[in-house]
This record gives sequence, structure tokens and C-alpha cells, in this order.
Amino acid sequence: MSLSRRTILLSGAALGAAGAVTGLPVAAGAAAAHRPLAYPFTLGVASGDPDHDGFVLWTRLAPQPLAEDGLGGMPDREVPVHWELAADERFRHVVRRGVAVARTRSAHSVHVELAGLLPGREYFYRFRAERHVSPTGRTRTAPAPWTMPAALAMGFASCSQYEHGYFTAYRRLAETEPELILHLGDYQYEYAPDTYNVPAGNPRDHEGPETRTLANYRQRHAQYKTDADLQAAHAVAPWAVVFDDHEVENNWADEVPEAPDPEFPARRAAAFQAYYENMPLRRTSIPRGIDMQLYRRVRWGRLATFHMLDTRQYRDDQACGDGYKDCAAASDPARSITGAEQEAWLLDGFRRSDAQWDILGQQVFFAQRDNNSGPLTVTSMDSWDGYVASRDRITRGWLAAGVRNPVVLTGDVHAHWASDLKLDYADPTSRTVGTELVCSSITSTGDGADSASGSHPWFAFNPHLRFQNNLRGYVRTTITPGQLTADFDVLPYVSRPGAPAYTRASFVIEDRVPGLHQTADNPIPSAVRSAAPSADPGQQTVQQETVRP
Repeated sequence: MSLSRRTILLSGAALGAAGAVTGLPVAAGAAAAHRPLAYPFTLGVASGDPDHDGFVLWTRLAPQPLAEDGLGGMPDREVPVHWELAADERFRHVVRRGVAVARTRSAHSVHVELAGLLPGREYFYRFRAERHVSPTGRTRTAPAPWTMPAALAMGFASCSQYEHGYFTAYRRLAETEPELILHLGDYQYEYAPDTYNVPAGNPRDHEGPETRTLANYRQRHAQYKTDADLQAAHAVAPWAVVFDDHEVENNWADEVPEAPDPEFPARRAAAFQAYYENMPLRRTSIPRGIDMQLYRRVRWGRLATFHMLDTRQYRDDQACGDGYKDCAAASDPARSITGAEQEAWLLDGFRRSDAQWDILGQQVFFAQRDNNSGPLTVTSMDSWDGYVASRDRITRGWLAAGVRNPVVLTGDVHAHWASDLKLDYADPTSRTVGTELVCSSITSTGDGADSASGSHPWFAFNPHLRFQNNLRGYVRTTITPGQLTADFDVLPYVSRPGAPAYTRASFVIEDRVPGLHQTADNPIPSAVRSAAPSADPGQQTVQQETVRP
């Protein structure tokens, strides 16, 4: 019986564990010289940072993924890891193969950076260590730089707090078989067990203490990677990732921690090292102490350029003591959320772009979001509202460059939002100059609650805000030369596994017409709502993660 692609990808862990794929060579006597490894591919496989002629293939060996030393139960020795890349899912047409070395100093992670492949092609890959074969992953190269693809199916997600629910949303995203996935931060959380709780309680728990050391971060990443739903999403398409705060600690800003901590530089360096080890990133992102090159571009032919930003590593400290404030310092032109070098890189990218769509993949809310109905402007100091001049320079930069279709993608706030972008948010009649799409969390803050479109109280004094929903989920986009369609998918619950996904609302952005046009408003079916766990009323008001509960 022939297995479908979805069966192979979403059941790959079982195939790998059973050794069902046998085409990879087995080195004679490899296991005899050392104690044989137990099954090491417990963290799955991944690919990322696609270019027109290549991408990165990733895996990490960890027979005991939750080992306290962060090394996954691996012996202190080098392990050859064979890899194969094929044009078909049964590996009848292998186009590349080779051997990478997994070493203790990198927690036995493997990054295979390939080039010289054909553009716009689908490929399949797998690994072998000793006699163990990994699950199969699917990936693809981007189209050739001079071509205009007919369409791109891209999904984006953020904020997966292990203790707050099950990662079903990752599997539902995988089942849509996107061609590219963006992860916009808070891939993992640093908290100790029973520290950052949802009102209804934690359905599962973190392993180990609050992450501060390299061993802690390696163990925490491994715990997240053991999740089968997350593995399915990694195996279905290449990812482009950026971190936000919780990959290190809540609300850090450059070298300033949330609370005074003389050990913060060492903590940041450890977090960066573990992040690189556990993500499908190119060697240009290998950390150097407390520094890590994360901002970069992913080009999808002439259809879209994704400017992946880093709004943590170079930002000035949050103004006025963080939180929601009416803060004059937030408008100080000397303050920046990107740093001068990254800002210049981004503005230069706008000027050089010939893409139909220029898309910023970044972490925190871009549009103004005032939570005060009176004369004061009360906004989040952790978002672009805390760096008003920085936002203004970027917005004016894409206008000056004549960017055809600027779109900002955002995570962080644990709810779906969509908004029109303005140069002057104080004047609701000013022209719209771009669009922002914000994805909800995968699990963070728990089940959440559905609401009628347009019912959020902040809409009354933020008319550029167009949509909000506080259920968990992700956003799917279909990008064509003529329009970008955004489907805001939600799950009715995450406090138990297996929830269905629904498209709660859909919007279209037309070519050269900045701003949103709603095309669908789909309330969750009443039968599904009644079957969901009861939502705590307190969860309906949780909108922002930037202040620790």
C-alpha cells in the first residue's frame, strides 16, 4: 500500500524509530567500536532559511532528551551523521548525500547547509546515526530571483508556552502543507515549573529550573522539541525563525535584563548558543559570545522579500519602567528598537527591493495601540509604541523607497489582531500606508475566549485596528502578485489535545492598495464552543505578555 505524503510526514517519528527506511549506508563496524546508541532522533528534523539554490537541514541527537546536563544522554564523542536529500519522498531519486559530525560542544546538533540545488523545487531529507534512521522531512528551495511565482502559501506563528496547553495548532498548521513557515518569537519559555500559570491551571509542566545556564536552555529546547505536533510542523516545510524575549528571559533589552542581574551576559550567551543549536539556521548565525547575527532576508523570487528583524538584541531599554504608560520618552528620536545598523540595513533593503511584497517578519506590535479612552495616549513600552521615532523612520523609509506593498507580521501579544498602518495615528483620516497582521499564540495564556468581530473596547479609540480575537492559533497567508490573503485560524481550546482548527476571519490586501478588506467572519460553531473547556473570565482580558503575571 502506498503511503501518502501526509502520512509519511506526520507519522515520521514512528517510521524512524522502527528503522523503516533502509536506503542510507551503514558503516561497517560503526557500532562495534562504541556502545551502540539508543534511538537518537527524539527531537525530529527541520529545515530552514531557504534560498533559490539551497537551505539548511537540521537534527540533534538526544536519546534521553530531558537529561539535566542538557546533552540528551549522548556519549562524549563525535558521531557521524549521514544525510540524504531526494527529489521524491521514497528516496528513489537521491540528489545529494553526505556525512556531518555531531559533537558534544554543540550538543550533538547537526546543521547541513546546502547550495547548488535547483530553484523552486520540493525535496525530501533524512538522517542516519549508526543503525537509526530519522523521520523524513519535506523542504523546498525558493524560486529563482528573477522569476515571479504564481503563489506562495506561507504560515506564521509565535508564543508556544509548554505549560499553557498542547501544541495542536502546530499540527493543524502542518496539515495545511504550507511552503514556508515563519516563527516570530517565544518558541520556548524560560520559567520554572508553576511560575507562569494560566487561570485554569497547567495541563503539563516544564522540566528543570528557570533557564539560566547552557545546560538549562539545552534541556528546555529539547523538552519542547519532543512534542510530536511541533515536530510535524518542522518536518512539513522550511522555517525562518527569529527570537523574541522568552528565548532568553522576559522583556530583556540588549544587555539590560528584566531585573538587575550581574550574570545576565553569561545567561544571554548561553541562550543564544542553545537557540542556534536547536534551530535550522545558517552558519552566519553562529553566536559569538553575547552577539548573534539574526536579522536577514529570505527572498521568494520577485514575489516577496521577507525582512526578518531582531527587535531585542539592539534595542534601547524600555522607557518609563516598561508596561503600559503615557510616556514622553517613548518619542525620543534617539531611541531605537532595531539599533542604527539594522535600521540602515532595512532601509537599504527597501531601496533595493524589486519585490511585489516587502514583508517584515518581527516580534512586537507595530501599529499604535492606545488602551486609554481619554486624552492620554497609554501604550505598551515593550512594543514599537515605546520607540515611536524608530517606527516613524521605518515607515517613512518604505514610503520614500516606493515599496510597492509593505506588510508587517507580528507575534508576542497572544491574540490575533489586524490593523491598517498610518503615518499619523492621531488623525484617523490620514492615509493608510501599510498593513499589520498579528498572529495569536500557539498556547500562551491558555484556552482564551472567542469574541464577536469588532467588539474589543480599544477599537473605539484606535479606528485603524480592524480585527481581534483571543483564541489560540496561527495565520495562513496566500501571496500572489495581485493580492495577499490572510486567514486567521483558531482552536477552541488547547487545555487538552486534538482540537479542530477554524478560520475565524479572512482579510485581503490588494496590490498597491495598503490596508485590509475583510472577506469572511466565521464564528466558532456553537457545538464546538459548548464542547470546549470553560474559559476563565480573566483570560478574556489577557492581551499582552510583557508583564509577568
